[in-house]
Amino acid sequence: MVYESFYRLKEYCEKEGYKGWDPYDGLNSWVTQGTFLGKSSYFRLAWIQLFKRNPINLRKVFGVRKGYNSKGLGLFLIAYCNMHRANIEKEESLKKIVYLADKLVELGSKDYSGACWGYDFDWQARAFFQPKGTPTVVATSFVVEALFMAFDITGRELYKDVALSSSKFVLRDLNRTYDENENYTLSYSVKDNTQVFNAGLLGAKLLAQCYRYDGNEQNLVEAKKICTYVCEKQNKDGSWAYSNLPYHQWIDSFHTGFNLECLYAYATISGDNTFQNNINIGLKYYLENFFLEDGKAKYYNNKTYPIDIHAPAQLIVTVSKMNLFKENRKLVDRVLNWTIENMQDKKGFFYYQKKKWISSKIPYIRWAQSWMMYSMSYYILKQKDNGSY
Repeated sequence: MVYESFYRLKEYCEKEGYKGWDPYDGLNSWVTQGTFLGKSSYFRLAWIQLFKRNPINLRKVFGVRKGYNSKGLGLFLIAYCNMHRANIEKEESLKKIVYLADKLVELGSKDYSGACWGYDFDWQARAFFQPKGTPTVVATSFVVEALFMAFDITGRELYKDVALSSSKFVLRDLNRTYDENENYTLSYSVKDNTQVFNAGLLGAKLLAQCYRYDGNEQNLVEAKKICTYVCEKQNKDGSWAYSNLPYHQWIDSFHTGFNLECLYAYATISGDNTFQNNINIGLKYYLENFFLEDGKAKYYNNKTYPIDIHAPAQLIVTVSKMNLFKENRKLVDRVLNWTIENMQDKKGFFYYQKKKWISSKIPYIRWAQSWMMYSMSYYILKQKDNGSY
């Protein structure tokens, strides 16, 4: 069931050429790009929410075209790297790896201290506005991980060199918020001063991964400062709010998963066990609060709906990267089987969100397709490693 589902999704994504729509791409419309309405931050925010929340796809009507999303391409690249590592379609996977890695190098944001990537649309949040192409630590982190994996497989020094230069972007271009002990977290982008906790930890993971390839001890020093800052914000029960802002106090599944995999990556690369208790209580909270017996993966800790495709996808990634797949195999199978049965279209793509009454079945390329292909590639790789393929 899983393998058939994966190949149907893979075929869909390849036919689309890895281009597609995004939940947040409404500002690519002629309404905001070509009229005075696009100058209002309130209208921009409302316009994005109209597209994001509407189960009817308005994009063709309002001129929003499918495009490449750098983060999505990074996730696709990792998926093909995992296929190659699992000895699945190695020759074809290698071609896809080179194509996607080259495309990512081409799509990098220009005129920053190091390599970095953003999204292919303007984005208005409550806290800030960022124009198309503005680099973020989140998109950059996933792309850098993908390029390092591509280097490991292909040996092409370009991919490693570009990925390594991203540490300069993280340390020089992003804004910082310090605590009283000079620990700090990173801004989401170069345009804001928010303290989104998973964004900071993704930056820390990037620095740790760079250390693994260049041996620069300062990268680990800075990564530990970020991990310390974010772990001090962890709640006693092991959970984290999304950020420190009053309207960002929700607790959700996949960002918790991000936090855990980043802390684990830092600890594994550095050999530093300072944050082991934070990982332990965070993992316990994560596994006990976001997954139901019937296989539903909750978005939020305190309600079942909506079921966002990110939630089941991140479960597989989290337990795989933390080497906990075998111990959580029953949970993973339960969640993945429910997701395939309830959120995969007959055309192969996955739905964005399943709600109690009306679901959004728009085939978003980054948010849904790249995440599920990325996630399921880890499932297949783990199966191969455990001799179950």
